[in-house]
Amino acid sequence: MRILISNDDGYQALGLKALYDALKPLADVEVVAPEQNNSAKSNALSLHSPLYVHEAANGFRYVNGTPADCVHIALTGLLGYRPDLVVSGINNGANMGDDTIYSGTVGAAMEGYLFGIPAIAFSQTEKGWQHLDTAGEMAAEIVSSLMPSLRQRQSDDAPWLLNVNVPSIPRDAVKGVKVTRLGRRHSAEQVITQVNPRGETMYWIGGAGPAKDDAEGTDFHAAHEGFVSMTPLQVDLTDHERLPYWAPLARTIRVPGQAGGGE
Repeated sequence: MRILISNDDGYQALGLKALYDALKPLADVEVVAPEQNNSAKSNALSLHSPLYVHEAANGFRYVNGTPADCVHIALTGLLGYRPDLVVSGINNGANMGDDTIYSGTVGAAMEGYLFGIPAIAFSQTEKGWQHLDTAGEMAAEIVSSLMPSLRQRQSDDAPWLLNVNVPSIPRDAVKGVKVTRLGRRHSAEQVITQVNPRGETMYWIGGAGPAKDDAEGTDFHAAHEGFVSMTPLQVDLTDHERLPYWAPLARTIRVPGQAGGGE
């Protein structure tokens, strides 16, 4: 088994080292991670600047790019082989609900998924690396439980993408693992403004809002109750339920130069 690990907190992050240490007894593991913190970079790729790869003293390779850059170049030439699994994390803070849209941790895992490789994003629910050993142990347990199916997987089988959030609590306080759906948050807090020494106004993105939908069955609820939340994700953003709503309108829209509307 071969596993590619990345993250969004950077190659020196404690969570990355914990994830590597947890998974290296299970498989051949390589790390390709960002040089700097790239939180909230989502699936961004660097298309207008060159990327450089360097190797740290511990063997981790790091890239002057985004989490998705790291996985992308790893899978398109850097590694020289196709890993069986892409794992991202362990993130310093939760990636639940709407956070998954912005998350670089999820973005790195999703890049593997887009290449047809099963992928997992791991996060702790609180910042500060408290009880990081819990998250590492749970990551190892989850990956270990998936390895039999990964070994039997055929190259043309559909990939899967899991978003896992581990409560920042002692291992013996974790109640179990729950499969969940994404919750929702309220709108973000107000933008923060400051004036720099030149008299120019600077704007800082405000913090995430509180949970709006944290009902039973959501990732927010599971984590709050002391469970590890495991949410299967997909990339299709199509609003399938509203396709019939928009179709009649599309037929009424006139195309310049044609007598009737669109098809």
